[in-house]
Amino acid sequence: MSWWWAGAIGAAKKKVDDDEAETERIPIRYESVGLVIGATGIVGNSLVDILPLPDTPGGPWKVYAVARRPRPTWNLTDHPVEYIQCDVSDVTDVQAKLSPLTDVTHIFYVTRAPGKTEEENCAVNGQMLRNVLDAVIPNSVRLQHISLQTGRNHYVGPPELSDEIEIHDQPYHEELPRLNGPNFYYTQEDILARYEGVPFRFPGGKHAWEGFSDASDADLIAEHQIWASVDPYAKNEAFNCSNGDIFSWKVMWKVLSEQLELECVGYEGEEKRFSLEEAMKGKEGIWEAMVKENGLSETSLSEVGNWQFVDRCLNSEKTHLDSMNKSKEHGFSGFRNSINSLIYWVDKVKTYRIVP
Repeated sequence: MSWWWAGAIGAAKKKVDDDEAETERIPIRYESVGLVIGATGIVGNSLVDILPLPDTPGGPWKVYAVARRPRPTWNLTDHPVEYIQCDVSDVTDVQAKLSPLTDVTHIFYVTRAPGKTEEENCAVNGQMLRNVLDAVIPNSVRLQHISLQTGRNHYVGPPELSDEIEIHDQPYHEELPRLNGPNFYYTQEDILARYEGVPFRFPGGKHAWEGFSDASDADLIAEHQIWASVDPYAKNEAFNCSNGDIFSWKVMWKVLSEQLELECVGYEGEEKRFSLEEAMKGKEGIWEAMVKENGLSETSLSEVGNWQFVDRCLNSEKTHLDSMNKSKEHGFSGFRNSINSLIYWVDKVKTYRIVP
């Protein structure tokens, strides 16, 4: 829908006029329930001003106004909102005050906490957002939308890294890739993406999606090497080692999605291709949080995935298949079903507490 709504203009005066014109209020049946996190900030205050207006789109709105400080006397006292004093950096306070809310349909997250470094910004602001989502999402079953406000640093990076990060050409647009460096906006986006169930998108090209590939199970390679080391007939020979079958990523991506319990989205066209290596930049903090939340073995993001290698495999424009005939002719009969192999290894890394 494309529209420009002028109803917010003069919201403060409109509020006074409405109060004077309406001496007896009729009970309202709310269509939408907004939770404004950071209600005493500049944008938060405007949201609390505008949402309760009778002609605000999506209304009538019920509004919860959340802020760390006590309810101010300069504005919010006469607003038809429920004010909740809550420190969203304190998980106990958040659970106590926000988890009882069961009717929230829209979250407007417009707050931040400044840190001394960008790493601290990522940790603190990421945890604040996570605290709110953990308290609200399980209890507000009608939740439809989460609005996360970011700023210009999304495009130019934190001031402390201004001499180190090469920024994009102007004007900045929403489809620009992330900069190479820590940014708490990226951390928050990644947290929100996880809670929103962002689908498991195939990052590669059409050839890899529709064509055929083969793979080599690590256990099979170990068996093959042991065989070659003890069988006299294999002495002084070079051998390929692959599973002995072929597969398409069109099939395998669905299997992988099911094993990871993620929504599967396959090949979407050349214009939707993306680099997994680029997509994983700046997500170290998110991985650390996932490790902590799920009680996983302590690993860094770089230790659990070779994103550049995956990019090469899924973006190849050529088919590469190995022959196992020589190994068979020399007496090695081992093989693996590649789909079963994938399932086995996902189960194994789950057992080792490497992934949730």
